[in-house]
Amino acid sequence: MSNIVALVGRPNVGKSTLFNRLTQTRMAIVDPTAGVTRDRHYGKSDWNGCEFSVIDTGGYVYGSDDTFEEEIRKQVELAVEEASVILFLVDVVEGLTPLDEDVAAMLRKSGKKVFIVANKVDNHGRLAGLADFYSLGLGEVYGISSINGSGTGDLLDPVVEALEKIPVEEVEDIPKFAIIGRPNVGKSSLINALIGKERNIVTPIAGTTRDSIYTRYKSFGFDFFLVDTAGLRKKGKVHENLEFYSVMRSIRAIESADVCLVLIDAKDGLESQDVNIVSLAIRNNKGVVILVNKWDLVEKDHKTVEEFTERIKRKVAPFTDVPIIFTSVLTKQRIIKALETAVEVYKNRTQKITTSKLNELLLPIIENQPPPAVKDKYVRIKYITQLPTHYPTFAFFCNLPQYVRESYMRFLENQIRKNWNFTGVPIRIYFRKK
Repeated sequence: MSNIVALVGRPNVGKSTLFNRLTQTRMAIVDPTAGVTRDRHYGKSDWNGCEFSVIDTGGYVYGSDDTFEEEIRKQVELAVEEASVILFLVDVVEGLTPLDEDVAAMLRKSGKKVFIVANKVDNHGRLAGLADFYSLGLGEVYGISSINGSGTGDLLDPVVEALEKIPVEEVEDIPKFAIIGRPNVGKSSLINALIGKERNIVTPIAGTTRDSIYTRYKSFGFDFFLVDTAGLRKKGKVHENLEFYSVMRSIRAIESADVCLVLIDAKDGLESQDVNIVSLAIRNNKGVVILVNKWDLVEKDHKTVEEFTERIKRKVAPFTDVPIIFTSVLTKQRIIKALETAVEVYKNRTQKITTSKLNELLLPIIENQPPPAVKDKYVRIKYITQLPTHYPTFAFFCNLPQYVRESYMRFLENQIRKNWNFTGVPIRIYFRKK
């Protein structure tokens, strides 16, 4: 499970600029992923081989100046609860402000690893301004310029070191399923329907670093972990900024799961936020099952299912090889079918195909339909193998990997899906020089 680094601080200290730098430039870009609700607040970063997620809290602060303090307080509380490490941004030009002191007071109580990042140190003359921030009592102050990148390497080295020290929750190697979706689509009801209090089938694991997010489900021949999203844990005193809260929660749940059951509301259909949630799961290389909830409330004829399925597939394209199940949590219609499908997708995601089988089946297809020539350059694929990753990844060895087009990559993915069952699972394809 990847760690979460949250950027907190009052408005206009440069959180978004630092976020853009961490997720897009100067480093191996892993995957600047579309956020659950808005693109620019969630991204992947990688420093010296350590991958982590970055959350920019800045973009979620709404309202006029007088509501800022309340909003910032909520977000700091949430970031403190969900993040592994916190980067507390301050502005060296403006110096220490009362709002900075309030944020620092909350962070001191948190027990989380906090780094004070003094931004806008664009020249040597500004280094003297760092001294003020030591009075916050949060240790070392790192001077950076998020605009030109100076100082970010010196900051990220200790950040990565802190991330690597965080103990990983040891969890038995059985499937982990997350139930995710927009607020009010029925996530809590589905979880309650599955782990209803009357059946003694739940044993929460004692977490190591924070409350465990895994709940064991053993019943009807199933044995897996449900990954906590919406309603599995009672919240502390967090008065939620709903949008930010659901983003933080969804990200942690997705990153901790093998398969995501994405719940959507049959009355609303697949909305843009649902599409973002699905794409977040795909970009994290997780299995996906789409559950259309409240199906009992929809007026239907013999074509409704087909039309609804078609609409969903259009919106999640090109990833259309995804199971869609029409459920009603209220009447418990097809919720066992949903679990069976999640188990199948988990098996699809973990299957390994031998190199000999891959080459035997795919090479003749490739010979028959080779990659189109680019500028008189002919790509010749010699050999295919599956890489030892947690999700299906295939390497195609060839003479000119840089000339393979996106459309041909999709053609190869379709051939793999035709010959082996990868329903519900994103596939990654790489071209390497032979």
